[in-house]
Amino acid sequence: MSEKTEKTEPRLSVFKTYKLYVGGKFPRSESGRVYEVTDSKGNWLANAPRSSRKDARDAVVAARKAFGGWSGATAYNRGQVLYRVAEMLEGRREQFVREVAEAEGLSRAKAAAVVDAAVDRWVWYAGWTDKIAQVVGGANPVAGPYFNLSSPEPTGVVAVLAPQDSSFLGLVSVLAPVIATGNTAVVVASAKAPLPALSLGEVLATSDVPGGVVNILSGGTAELGAPLAAHQDVNAIDLAGADAELAKELEVAAADNLKRVLRPQPVDYTATPGIDRMTAFLETKTVWHPTGALGASGSSY
Repeated sequence: MSEKTEKTEPRLSVFKTYKLYVGGKFPRSESGRVYEVTDSKGNWLANAPRSSRKDARDAVVAARKAFGGWSGATAYNRGQVLYRVAEMLEGRREQFVREVAEAEGLSRAKAAAVVDAAVDRWVWYAGWTDKIAQVVGGANPVAGPYFNLSSPEPTGVVAVLAPQDSSFLGLVSVLAPVIATGNTAVVVASAKAPLPALSLGEVLATSDVPGGVVNILSGGTAELGAPLAAHQDVNAIDLAGADAELAKELEVAAADNLKRVLRPQPVDYTATPGIDRMTAFLETKTVWHPTGALGASGSSY
């Protein structure tokens, strides 16, 4: 007797629903809008949320709420958290290889190299968290019976316009240095290739990054960049993903509350980064303290 072959019904495809990442949660845009994301050949990949100005304001509120705890954590602890992000990315490597390949029109081998570089970039910045203070801070020589000590402190809430053509490695290269130094971030993902960024939100949610430290929006770069540049509670903005005309407009808007502005510039994201993107969003606090030595009048301090 031959065994009866069971017929299986074809399964329906289960499409991934992409959402924003704000305050540690995954909301849809309050506007309810979406836009089609396609691959390099014009084939449909997914519908991504089109964030609104209110979404941007909500992300700033979440980032400000998280700033105290994140900036107050020890640098060593922040390094552990960033390393945990690398661990989680390594575990979802295949998903990101596929998404990067589709987003940027790369072969699987090239996309794998990009993802590996992005994971390594998280590890690289994780190692810098407790070392950057020794590089840019220290004791200053002064004429007088004082200790003069300078130490770096995070600027605050940083808006980051992610690079348009490097949807994942470029994104990590501009985001990791911001949070490594204790800032919190509102990220506007690449408008044409937002899916790797939105998936990164899922990784951050399942790692040890506190909710609100990183907030990820998708949609029009100009539409979201304008309210972030003008927002009075945003302390700095990275214009990496803005073209020259938009960058000029946003820089003018940012001047209203004296935001720190990092202008767009040609960057090879595959090269080992320096510390420029970390120091761009650091303030320097200088403390004077008497040494206890005798002054000119003979009195002690």
